[in-house]
Amino acid sequence: MKPRHPEKVKNTLNPIPRKPDWIRVRLSNSSVYNSTKEIVKSNNLHTVCEEAACPNISECWSKKHATFMIMGDTCTRACAFCNVKTGLPNKLDNEEPSRVAMATKSLSLNHVVITSVDRDDLSDGGADHFYKTIIEIRKNNPNTTIEILTPDFLRKGDVFKKVVDAKPDVFNHNIETVPSNYLKVRPGSRYFQSINLLKEVKSYDKKIFTKSGLMLGLGENEDELYQVMDDLRCANVDFLTLGQYLQPTNKHYPIKKFVTPDEFKKYEKVAYSKGFLLVSSSPMTRSSYHAGDDFKKLKEKRNNNLI
Repeated sequence: MKPRHPEKVKNTLNPIPRKPDWIRVRLSNSSVYNSTKEIVKSNNLHTVCEEAACPNISECWSKKHATFMIMGDTCTRACAFCNVKTGLPNKLDNEEPSRVAMATKSLSLNHVVITSVDRDDLSDGGADHFYKTIIEIRKNNPNTTIEILTPDFLRKGDVFKKVVDAKPDVFNHNIETVPSNYLKVRPGSRYFQSINLLKEVKSYDKKIFTKSGLMLGLGENEDELYQVMDDLRCANVDFLTLGQYLQPTNKHYPIKKFVTPDEFKKYEKVAYSKGFLLVSSSPMTRSSYHAGDDFKKLKEKRNNNLI
């Protein structure tokens, strides 16, 4: 049964407010950007950069950085904030893992981020497909570090272990927003399932870096945000990202607030005080934005016995 989507069921239109001066989306038509686009297209791959209308796509693609979205472009859930289309997905493409590996090689990526749509239609939520993709990347790009951004594997048992067994360098799963927003913003998800997934991943492999992120400006208050930080630290999450929610269209959940750069800096300080090893907090921060540089910082801390 397709999950109920409050904003779309009502067919309400939410006007998109004008962005403040501190939010600037850069446009690019450079040769490197076009080269990245061609590599993605020629390998018949999807990217979250395109499907989720990421505001950083020009900057990232101009550096040959792309976040691959596996298991198709159709999600089985209907989150009110997300631009990825919802419906019944196609069957898994068994050749996709090798094409992702080849695209990673063509782009000469030192660090690759792999995410996916939610696949509630699959018995394992797509865990085996993640596993195969990681293995193929390792085989063809032995020096490339791998970060994955997974679904919550709701009602799929311990299938996450299959993904962790492939030994990604970073396991990311986004909380997205505070618990009070879940019925409105993430009606198909469960807050404590996400918290528990991150906790179980760390318990299963203590050496893996775990990561999560939230969008701000969805109507949360500071106390709620700080409680989520505490919950994530109780799950031993290492890395936190905080970014501004930007409404994709007038059919999506409305922006409640534009959080200022100074507020993002304050939240960064609070997050560090709570014990996160690394925090990325700014209006334009996204899960995979500068992910490679951030992973280097984590590795340096570990190598210097700082963690």
